[in-house]
Amino acid sequence: MLRCRSIPVALCFLLLASMPTAYAAKNDPEPIVVEDPHYGEVLFHFYKEDYFPAIVRLLAAQQQGLLSEHEEQAELLLGGLYLSYGHHLEAAAIFERLLADNVDLETRDRTWFFLAKIWLQRGYLDKSQEALSYLSEDLPDNLQREAQMLQSQIYINSGQYGRAIALLEDWKGRTEWASYAKFNLGVAMVRYGNVAGAKEILGELGELNPSSEELASLRDKANIALGYALLQDGQPLAAKEPLQRVRLEGPFSNKALLGVGWADAETENYRRALVPWMELRSRDLLDSAVQESMLAIPYALGKLDSISQAADHYLNAIEAFYEEANRIDRTIGFIQSGDIFDQFLADDPLDSTGWFWRLEQLPEGPEARYLYHLLATHEFQEGLKNYRDLHYLNNNLEQWQGSVDVFANMLETRKQAYDERLPRVEDALARADIDDMVQRKFEFDAQLDEIEQGHDWLALANEREFEMWGEIADFESMTALTADIPEADEVRDKVLLLKGVLQWQLERDFQDRLWRARRDVRKTGEALVEAQRSRRQIDDSMRNEPLRFEKFNNRVYGLSPKIDGMQLRVAEAMGEQRSFLESIAVGELRAQKQRLDVYTVQARFALAAIYDIASAAEGTGE
Repeated sequence: MLRCRSIPVALCFLLLASMPTAYAAKNDPEPIVVEDPHYGEVLFHFYKEDYFPAIVRLLAAQQQGLLSEHEEQAELLLGGLYLSYGHHLEAAAIFERLLADNVDLETRDRTWFFLAKIWLQRGYLDKSQEALSYLSEDLPDNLQREAQMLQSQIYINSGQYGRAIALLEDWKGRTEWASYAKFNLGVAMVRYGNVAGAKEILGELGELNPSSEELASLRDKANIALGYALLQDGQPLAAKEPLQRVRLEGPFSNKALLGVGWADAETENYRRALVPWMELRSRDLLDSAVQESMLAIPYALGKLDSISQAADHYLNAIEAFYEEANRIDRTIGFIQSGDIFDQFLADDPLDSTGWFWRLEQLPEGPEARYLYHLLATHEFQEGLKNYRDLHYLNNNLEQWQGSVDVFANMLETRKQAYDERLPRVEDALARADIDDMVQRKFEFDAQLDEIEQGHDWLALANEREFEMWGEIADFESMTALTADIPEADEVRDKVLLLKGVLQWQLERDFQDRLWRARRDVRKTGEALVEAQRSRRQIDDSMRNEPLRFEKFNNRVYGLSPKIDGMQLRVAEAMGEQRSFLESIAVGELRAQKQRLDVYTVQARFALAAIYDIASAAEGTGE
């Protein structure tokens, strides 16, 4: 049976898995297709079950238009996340809006089914009925059976017992749902007045061999319902059999023991009635069945003419009721002080929120015994989770406020660094004459063109070669070499040879050196183009950076008042939620005390009646 807390994730998976570009289920081996990185970040937190960060990032990404590839999936996911916090109205609005568009039939059916279930759990019978009416006949069999069960619950909760009986009598299948269908059918028959029909249905269910704890509890509930229905119908002997089938250690054992005792008492077998009632007397006094047994025991003793013992038991009951009423008063005072809710959250790490949170342990103290009964109610549990979520949100806002201060410091530090570096940058820019460098680059291009056209191989000689050429020229111009002697001829030949070798080397390397020179000049031009681009960017930055600082400054310092305002709203909501929880807890405890007061008055009247009987007997004896 699908539990209440599993609805949000189940709904998300059923809806999102049906979309062609949505993400896969957790155990799906296929890779997840995520087009927008921001949506991937949301899914990361979602799979970690960090639902609050997922909601924050999803809403922020939607507001900034960053989920263009996953708009519909993001809306579906947001609806499921809202459900995880119990915001069923907002979630239902999202689902109903999306269902108005063209979606496939399977997705539509599953969505309406889960919406019907959510509305029923929240008590919105009309909306649940409307959602069920939108289901098609193609709903899967397992959901079809559960939808039929939901319909029967709507009929029963709205008092349409005849329609519920007609629906459940036509139940088909032998799955686990069949047992729940029988139980609901029996309950509907009892409320409709057909005790004989309910006896057959609930009797069969009360004798089943359970395969799980859930079915064992259902069997006990069926036996309890049948037993008390027969008691109210004046069939005490028939009522004992189903009541005796209830487990003695189960959650319904107290009511069963009380009912067995009253069944015996109805047949005037008071001695046997005392057996289950005496067993109840040793159990927790908070249970109404135990309280009633404390009055039933002296009642039976009185019927057995054990007047003295009956009086003692009435006195014990009055004393026990009085002490319990005082403990309830102290607990009411403790709850109204508000300390109890601080204890609920004192040891809580706040590492999970929303639908999935469960209280691990109760606060210590004598008041804790009453909290079990409070936490057993759905209303108080949901209210406590809401209060805890508000507490988590308040802590989160405090962290955000601290982050705003950090951002403000970061902004001031960055602005100070900018102000310090700006003069140095401006001085460097003033010294860097890029236009002159560009002009010189053009001059180099023209010079290389002239060298190429004139085949001026000497112009591309390196420093060492140019020095050698100059030395050779100096040798050629020496007057000693003009003498008409053999030695001068030999030297002139060597000089000519050196000059020829050097010229040959320069002419040989001319094209390669020309290509390298043009390459270097081209790279210089590219660097100058990049320098001009960087200069424009620097100029833009110098012009826009003050505006950016002002924009960031407004955003950072504008967030603080908004967070303060949200903290005030959260504090107000926490106060209202605390008052709501107090009203539930105090109302429940006062109802218990009122019941104790009624039982106390009954015990006093019964005790007074016993004293009157005893006095009359003594008077007759005289």
